[in-house]
Amino acid sequence: MLVPKLTVAKRLTQRLQNKLPILSRLSRRHSVSADYDVLIIGAGLSGIGMACYLQRSHLHKRFVLLEKRDDLGGTWDIFNYPGVRSDSDILTLSYVFRPWFNDSTLAKGQDIKQYISDTAKQYDIQRHIRYGCEVQQLAWSSERRLWLVTTKNLKTGEVSQVSAQFVVGATGYYDVDNGYQPDFVGQETFSGQIVHPQRWQDIAYHGKNVVVIGSGATAMTLVPALVDPEAIQCAQHVTMLQRSPTYVASIKAEDGMLDLLSGRYSPLSRQQAYELVRWRNVWLQQGIYQFATHAPSLVKRILLHKVKQDLKGSDVSIRHFSPQYAPWDQRLCAVPDADLFQALQRGDASVVTGEIERFTSDGILLKSGQHLPADMIVTATGLKLQMLGGAKVYVDGQQVDIGNSLTYKAVMIGDVPNMAILFGYTNASWTLKIDMACQYILRLLTYMQRRRYVVVTPKTQINGERVLTQPETVMANISAGYIQRAQAELPKQGDRHPWQVRNSYLKDRRMFLKEQIKDKWLSFSRK
Repeated sequence: MLVPKLTVAKRLTQRLQNKLPILSRLSRRHSVSADYDVLIIGAGLSGIGMACYLQRSHLHKRFVLLEKRDDLGGTWDIFNYPGVRSDSDILTLSYVFRPWFNDSTLAKGQDIKQYISDTAKQYDIQRHIRYGCEVQQLAWSSERRLWLVTTKNLKTGEVSQVSAQFVVGATGYYDVDNGYQPDFVGQETFSGQIVHPQRWQDIAYHGKNVVVIGSGATAMTLVPALVDPEAIQCAQHVTMLQRSPTYVASIKAEDGMLDLLSGRYSPLSRQQAYELVRWRNVWLQQGIYQFATHAPSLVKRILLHKVKQDLKGSDVSIRHFSPQYAPWDQRLCAVPDADLFQALQRGDASVVTGEIERFTSDGILLKSGQHLPADMIVTATGLKLQMLGGAKVYVDGQQVDIGNSLTYKAVMIGDVPNMAILFGYTNASWTLKIDMACQYILRLLTYMQRRRYVVVTPKTQINGERVLTQPETVMANISAGYIQRAQAELPKQGDRHPWQVRNSYLKDRRMFLKEQIKDKWLSFSRK
């Protein structure tokens, strides 16, 4: 007797329904879904850039940005001191996918923050950001194949946990809460105000004698801004007190090349002109850096000759701008239209080189015996470095010492699964490298998705071959004090490619954008 087809179908359906609870339990046991595919720590220039690349990729990744502060912008939300600006040209500081057509060479801090905010709005990133959310711990579970991320709501104090398949650290490399400030002898006796630029919020300085301690980019930005006669506030006099000199290069405040190449009679579009000028700036940055590293004596003479011209007619000694180290051992300070030297020539500002003996009630006494009167002291003494915003990292219960870990392609951490850390250039525009690193991470995630991989780990040892740890950090090309103080905090380089940091845009471009994703050092696994 033939069984009707409908009856057979009903029996098969019933058997499948009876087995569904078992199949469901097996599925949960072997495949645990994370809350997010990608979790980004930080909503600054790097974090927003990474989010935009994910949004534009159509990979349909669920992602979130966890930001400790109450607004996006990172560095450009933190620093609000007078005159704050970029020290890289804006065409290479802006994202390659969203050109910033601006005549200014060095952009103002508030304009950079607005650019980041506008970019986030254009790519609908705002809805993915969780503000006031501090990441305290990152714990990888090999059993569940995901990250368990412990966070704290800074307004309510509530501690909670989210999970993610992949983590991208976009926190930069310094402590956003505290800058580096030495303990000066007698500082408690000073009757005026002591301010660190990282803590600057609506400080009144009009008509005051101000001493700015430091000789880096922050100090050289502050000094002319504090005595700007066209500003709402203007200090009576500002003294830049430096322990040792720094190289300074005056550049044009505005670059008319973009307008020239895309003008009325030019065959080039604005976009084409932008690409040409941007490449010109890239070649200039890389060329100057290579020139300085191969012919430091000649570059030093050129820089000092230009400073002499900028100080011509004043009684300011060139020794205040003649460092003992070679150019680019520390980052060059760029000043637009020689504004620092103009302030020195007017007599509104002065520069003093010497060591501090102690603070007094009305100023600073130097070891030379010279006393600098002050109503306010600004300690532009540098940054305090910190990785991943201070979050602790664990892999299967074992804490990872990031400072003793190796970096793979300066993006991933050796033997740590599914994690990337965004680190920009120190010898060129920060965003030049961030753009490429984001594209590399996107290539990696695409590769994994197409081949159904869920875990990727850069292995420092394979088949008996081991990468050797070198003493150089990822910022070894810069000898600034804040870098030297943080040797234990920064990840290290290896003794071979791709574990070395090369600080070369052209080499990195090939590594990030052209080299095959899979190599012998990367280990992939599926569910």
